[in-house]
Amino acid sequence: MKRSICLGITIFLIVCFLGPDIIALQTSESEELFFSSNQAYKQGRFQEAIDGYDQLIHAGHKDGNLYYNLGNAYFRTDQLGLAILNYERAHILMPGDADLNFNLSYALDKTRDAVSESQDLVSMAFFWLKDLSLGKLLWGFAVLNLLFWTALLIRLFFKFEWTYHVCLISMILWIIASASFGLKWYELNTDNRAVILEQEVNILAGPDIRDTVLFKLHAGTIVHYERSEDGWSLVSLPDKKRGWVKAEAVKPVIDQP
Repeated sequence: MKRSICLGITIFLIVCFLGPDIIALQTSESEELFFSSNQAYKQGRFQEAIDGYDQLIHAGHKDGNLYYNLGNAYFRTDQLGLAILNYERAHILMPGDADLNFNLSYALDKTRDAVSESQDLVSMAFFWLKDLSLGKLLWGFAVLNLLFWTALLIRLFFKFEWTYHVCLISMILWIIASASFGLKWYELNTDNRAVILEQEVNILAGPDIRDTVLFKLHAGTIVHYERSEDGWSLVSLPDKKRGWVKAEAVKPVIDQP
């Protein structure tokens, strides 16, 4: 029992005193790997850059710029599906980035299948959501929440007409901000988009290689993932076409942990 207590105390002290050094070492190694991957990309060693970026992402560094760089590297190696997949993942984290939006649009123009999503009324009404990340919306909501309660507190002590208008305006902005954050959160948590990775795949009537081929899709096409069954994925298009494809030929946009 005493040995267990001593061992526990020893481990606790090691974590307390060496923990920050270990974290700093890991950060330093990650920065070095990111720098070397960028250098590899600049020198045309794209596969080496891809391996480095992948290693960082698998280590938990899921940053918009990292996905963007990985998308660029895949695009330079003519892997259109993986390029678009990583551009889309980067777009979730930094939707307002002009370079990313240009590269994503350019890559989508290279796809062979013309697939377009129609905007609903909510998307058109809250048009700014496509250019703002969830993090930025959260900050905006926090600031407007503080503004609203501050204005309300001032109104309690000072009954001037201008305090009434400030309260009213801040309340309207607070409602819009909260609705925007809620819609963005819902949008991300119900995002079932996936990207076709292989150059050409058959979309079948059932989860069996012997089933009827309904149509073909090509690398970079964005589909909607519905469910999986025995190594197959059921996907659909905005025009209601749907069918089964081998699970390894398609990957979801939302990066799974």
